[in-house]
Amino acid sequence: MLRPTSTTLQLREMILNGELAPDERLREAELALRLGTSRMPIRQALPVLAQEGLLVRSGQRGYAVRAFTPDESLDALRLRASLEGMAARTLAERGASPDILDGLRACLAEGDALFTERVITVDEELRYGEMNARFHALVLAGARIPLLEELAARCNLVPFAAPRAIAFAHLDKRTVFDLLFYAHRQHHSIVEAIAAGKGDRAEFLFRDHAVTQENSMHMERTGAAPVRAEEFPETARAASGH
Repeated sequence: MLRPTSTTLQLREMILNGELAPDERLREAELALRLGTSRMPIRQALPVLAQEGLLVRSGQRGYAVRAFTPDESLDALRLRASLEGMAARTLAERGASPDILDGLRACLAEGDALFTERVITVDEELRYGEMNARFHALVLAGARIPLLEELAARCNLVPFAAPRAIAFAHLDKRTVFDLLFYAHRQHHSIVEAIAAGKGDRAEFLFRDHAVTQENSMHMERTGAAPVRAEEFPETARAASGH
């Protein structure tokens, strides 16, 4: 799978906030000038964004911004949440293998390391997105239901519905930190439920986890206030190792 870069994140946010309009054909030279970079990072980023469903092919070698509505993204996100909730329930009830549990706990540790400071950098946003994608993929793989994985993969092709499609176009860094911190707190609760064999709770938590992403998309449009990380002191202690 192609890996995103900081240029990928910048372009993703430009699509989210409408700076790159639906159906707009993208030109490497113009984008490089706007972002103050060379054409190579642009050339590397465009296939990643196409893989995420944000771009479509235009001509023989070019790309254009895919036209989509917020409702399409929300519908795909909710469907993915249902599928992953079912996978989490199945994984908990059948019993997760040591390899799956080790992988999930490695994701928790990697995420915890990103929240040791009260700010999150662009590079850390990208790392969080990659970790989040692995976390969700492990739950789906652990359930051992290929159709669930196939349907979830189709949802991930809808813009901003995939677990790694992290983008905050208009939010300050403190708000971004709080949103991601809270989402990672939910990761901890999900793994606890799976390890304890609590299928109902694992499914509920996974569905609720999607609501967090849905709320962040809503705040992008409305500017609503987020929940702050310090409102969850028990998680702050867990993330900091105290």
